[in-house]
Amino acid sequence: MYKLIRVFLLFTTLTLLSASAMAHNYSTKVGEKLGTGIANAVTGFVEIPKTMIITGRRHGATYGMTAGLFTGLFHSVGRSLSGALDIATFPVPTTPIVQPSYVWDNFDRETTYKEWQMR
Repeated sequence: MYKLIRVFLLFTTLTLLSASAMAHNYSTKVGEKLGTGIANAVTGFVEIPKTMIITGRRHGATYGMTAGLFTGLFHSVGRSLSGALDIATFPVPTTPIVQPSYVWDNFDRETTYKEWQMR
């Protein structure tokens, strides 16, 4: 009987420790998603000059100021809406739709979009 109680206590302790670790991991992922969502919703407008600069470097200043402007507007709306979606669904830990995750990460890389995946 004593051995059975020890095994039960050991099992209970391990279960509680793993549940605590899982809760911490979940809260970290949820917090990161909320932070990313707020940052993307607020800084979406930075996509306009970013895309104009990238397009201007590739194809020339005139093309960057015209086509880059419209592409930047598209990316601006996309990043802002993606951020709003991340804010609305932050309890479900998924990866950001926009890449790079923040507008200031890898500023020389044009924004792309990918599918939702669990973190």
